[in-house]
Amino acid sequence: MQNSPDSVPVLTVDGPSGSGKGTIVQRVAQKLGWHMLDSGALYRLVAFGALKNGLSLQDEAAIADYAVHLDVEFRLQDMPAGAPNPQELQIMLEGKPVGPELRTEETGNAASIVAAMPEVREALLQRQRDFRQPPGLVADGRDMGTTVFPDAQVKVFLTASAEERARRRYKQLIDKGISANLAALLRDINERDERDSQRSVSPLKPAADAVIIDTSDLSIDQVVEQVLAICKDRF
Repeated sequence: MQNSPDSVPVLTVDGPSGSGKGTIVQRVAQKLGWHMLDSGALYRLVAFGALKNGLSLQDEAAIADYAVHLDVEFRLQDMPAGAPNPQELQIMLEGKPVGPELRTEETGNAASIVAAMPEVREALLQRQRDFRQPPGLVADGRDMGTTVFPDAQVKVFLTASAEERARRRYKQLIDKGISANLAALLRDINERDERDSQRSVSPLKPAADAVIIDTSDLSIDQVVEQVLAICKDRF
């Protein structure tokens, strides 16, 4: 359909941890019938694999080398009738599905550390751009609109208060039967925000031409509707 990857339409959805990017991107990708990229999962996979293989989170060269050879695939898997979502994202690492271990606080904090490493970011840059395939791509991350796809036709930046994001994370964990401490989660979110926004390479910030949506008081459906309305005007 398109002759050049650069001509494939891209919607970027950036924002801090807990702003709702992952859920929104999945829903929007399903509605548009486009591919999706969960770039945060790439950094979590690198961190998870590094920890699993005994690599030091201070050894940037070793972690960057692991990132270069990362064997990952994202699949939208059809769910049984009656499920809350018609499709769910399945992440395959080295041909095997990766489950809840990718979403632990330990992996998330480790991902924030490795994501601040310039060599790791460089190693994953082209990998992320390779997800740009017809008919289109919805990309979720922290620097999708500023660094990875600066020419994206639509850029959205989702935000929410740190307190609201901590409450969402707390509810997610409790609903899964995992004990959690709200104050500790809020502290972790504030630390991660500072690390992500202050890093020397591709810091977390809205692109100059991004549409900013505060999701603090919005439902998932309301945010999806807003994003699709923006897409309708641009694509």
